[in-house]
Amino acid sequence: MDNTRDSKKPTSRIDADSQLNPEETGSVGIDRQIEKLEIRRSLKELQRSAGNLMGQRVRGVTEKLLTRTLSGVVYAAIVLAALFVGKEATIVLIAGMGWLCCSEFFHICRMGGRMPNEPLGLVFSLIFPIIAYFGHVFPLVFSLLLIILCGLWYVLTPRANLADVAVTAFGPLYTSLSLSTVVLLRSTEPSFSIPWITLAVMLSVWANDSFAYLFGSKFGKHKLAPRISPNKSWEGFYGGLLGSMLVWFLIAVFGAIDMNPLFALLFGVTEGIFSVVGDLFESRIKRGVGLKDSGSIMPGHGGLLDRTDSMIFGTMAAFLLFQLAVLFSQVKLPIALPFGA
Repeated sequence: MDNTRDSKKPTSRIDADSQLNPEETGSVGIDRQIEKLEIRRSLKELQRSAGNLMGQRVRGVTEKLLTRTLSGVVYAAIVLAALFVGKEATIVLIAGMGWLCCSEFFHICRMGGRMPNEPLGLVFSLIFPIIAYFGHVFPLVFSLLLIILCGLWYVLTPRANLADVAVTAFGPLYTSLSLSTVVLLRSTEPSFSIPWITLAVMLSVWANDSFAYLFGSKFGKHKLAPRISPNKSWEGFYGGLLGSMLVWFLIAVFGAIDMNPLFALLFGVTEGIFSVVGDLFESRIKRGVGLKDSGSIMPGHGGLLDRTDSMIFGTMAAFLLFQLAVLFSQVKLPIALPFGA
């Protein structure tokens, strides 16, 4: 058995590559062999770099998703804890959320060249949730007072223009007064208990966002509003409606709300539609001034207004529909009618 011949066999592909072809013993053959080796090594380095780049992208997406999830969980935990404790905790929560959202709204407007009276608007953003505690009529009274004070500021301030006045008044009405409907709904239920009404309203909005994302990611082909929000699709929209309807139906059947299941589905459809309207509304405001996010207070989400834009319109629609439901005896709960009727 020839051991000398076996010992000369290449032990790896690299060894095989590194051995010269005996037929190419001249300088041209050596150069050709070296060139082949360099090409192979370059390809391996390129593959290794591509693998590292792909790994970095996967890690980046994973870290971003994890950050977004943790941020959303903390946000949901704070909201649900305040709702469970009672209306006083809900007032503190909504006052803080209203103030932050109003501040971010004014920031967006400043990026668009507007100069709102921020102190005036921010003070009223704190007032609205507090006065909602005392009944439906007080938000109306203070809304009128806000308009009067904005008019007074316009008259006494030469630099103010009508657009600045409109932004100043609209900011707290859009962000804080609308969220105060959560306080009004929570006031109908006892403290330290499961707030079925408010819980249904909040979970419906969150389910709409989650189902819209899942359906849009999986089936999204037809753009819903490409000029305002290119990532939204009709498939995601219908998936979001399904999520909202499912929440209301389950709470009406298994929860403490004495509501006709068909009427519960109507609640889901209504809140689902207006949740999307709220999202698109804020997206168009940001797109008009060239901003992607309203702020950076919520890692992975952007600003608080980015997270609550759906809730703002969704809770308003649910509150108005609740008033009609009580009026026509579709919901049997001690909910106060508008303006204390």
